[in-house]
Amino acid sequence: MTTTRITLDQWQVLCAVVEAGSYARAAKLLRKSQSALTYAVQKLESLLGVRAFTVRGRRAVLTPAGEQLYRRARVLLDDAARVERGAASIAQGWEPIVRLAVEVTFPRKPLLDALARLGVDAPETRIELFESVLGGTEELLIEGAVDLAILPRVPSGFLGAHLTRIDASFVAHRDHPLHALGRPLTMRDLRAHRQIVIRESGRRRTTPATVEATLRWTVTSAATAIDAVRAGHGYCWAERSAIATELSSGSLVPLRLEKNSHASDLFLVHADRDVAGPGVLRMAALLREEVRA
Repeated sequence: MTTTRITLDQWQVLCAVVEAGSYARAAKLLRKSQSALTYAVQKLESLLGVRAFTVRGRRAVLTPAGEQLYRRARVLLDDAARVERGAASIAQGWEPIVRLAVEVTFPRKPLLDALARLGVDAPETRIELFESVLGGTEELLIEGAVDLAILPRVPSGFLGAHLTRIDASFVAHRDHPLHALGRPLTMRDLRAHRQIVIRESGRRRTTPATVEATLRWTVTSAATAIDAVRAGHGYCWAERSAIATELSSGSLVPLRLEKNSHASDLFLVHADRDVAGPGVLRMAALLREEVRA
């Protein structure tokens, strides 16, 4: 078993003196006498055989050796604090990791806000986020790769509930030639121009929102598809909240189609709710709260 000659208290004193700038201020922060701090540092220096500080006026200044000790001590104390927080999480039953698969059409703001709130509740719980498309989300759930999933339907054998409803449309940059036609568009019009398609992430491909355009770019993320449309490289099927700013400013404009708005549902599904830990259950609750907000 590894043993150490320096205690965490002694390392804490060293860091406190460095960060406070003097023994006197460090003593106030730690609520200890200045003589106790001086003794602790002197003991540390004696045991290690190095000089950590030199005194200049009223300030304690690190020596080159002291600078190295301080950097390593800071890491050591941060790690110790992390261990304590982790123990508290374990005592409360928090899982070490929560895995979440999210359909790319799900709005980013409620997702990120929910993740941030979980980070406050369980700071030692890691998050694995899979941003997936169509069948890819379902595959992750079925294969047990995730604890929670947000997807367009509840697969057979799983428990889930309605989470939100999203709207999507075909859009293009305001200067795109399709807008210049000045009339309702036909499928022939669409096929004559480049469509930006998001590739399904699953192994079993299903048909994406496509018009079978001869000219096509297939990308792996909604963000890339929207960036391409912003730059005028084509048109794409986009979730309207993801491009709300562009729609409001008029930089992106829905195409003139007889039916160019589609509302679809997204569901929150547990891999196995009966064995879900507090982190997974809290993540699900936070997602529902952020969507309602």
